[in-house]
Amino acid sequence: MPRKINIAIDGYSSCGKGTLAKQLAKALNYLFIDTGAMYRAVTYALLENRIEISDQISIEKLLPQLEINFIYRPDENYNHTILNGVDIEDEIRSMEVSNLVSPVSKIDIVRSFLVRQQRKIGENKGVVMDGRDIGTVVFPDAELKIFMTAKPEIRARRRFEELRRNGDELVTFDEVLENLNSRDLQDSSRANSPLKPASDAKVLDNSFITRDEQFHISLEWALEKIN
Repeated sequence: MPRKINIAIDGYSSCGKGTLAKQLAKALNYLFIDTGAMYRAVTYALLENRIEISDQISIEKLLPQLEINFIYRPDENYNHTILNGVDIEDEIRSMEVSNLVSPVSKIDIVRSFLVRQQRKIGENKGVVMDGRDIGTVVFPDAELKIFMTAKPEIRARRRFEELRRNGDELVTFDEVLENLNSRDLQDSSRANSPLKPASDAKVLDNSFITRDEQFHISLEWALEKIN
């Protein structure tokens, strides 16, 4: 029987980390965890409770009240983010949350709170987890680490088209590009767990390859580790 491994997928915003992670999880019958959605859920909770990111005391009181889960929707072939029993998948993809999620992810108590949850999930192996610091912080011993990247303009176009498909007619391409560039800078320069490839990560630039091509490349990498 093939052994189970953990797969860590890190990279920049709108690189398709979640798409690839879901494909690999489905192909290997592994558990997929979207850590970016977990940070978005905390960000959404702060906005809903009107808590400023500078208010450490209120954040510390709020975190233990948050229960974040995922429910697989087979009709969409997609995991929805559930916060305290409520489906907030659409809400956490808004530009309001997108503009605040990087600053929230810098907050030490937020990172510690979520990293503890993420490590617990991975204890039994068979997990595909994507985010910003999975291979460097959450699962430094993951058997396979993938770092995804693509040109900013290409990532912004993908994100812009996704927002339009979801009914956001007000957002402009320039706003999306500015948001991505800002998040890249914040994620890469933060003092706590900055976005960077692990020393043993396989770098996957998907600027000019298809989703199917990146999936088959990554699946081959995973099978090499499993067998």
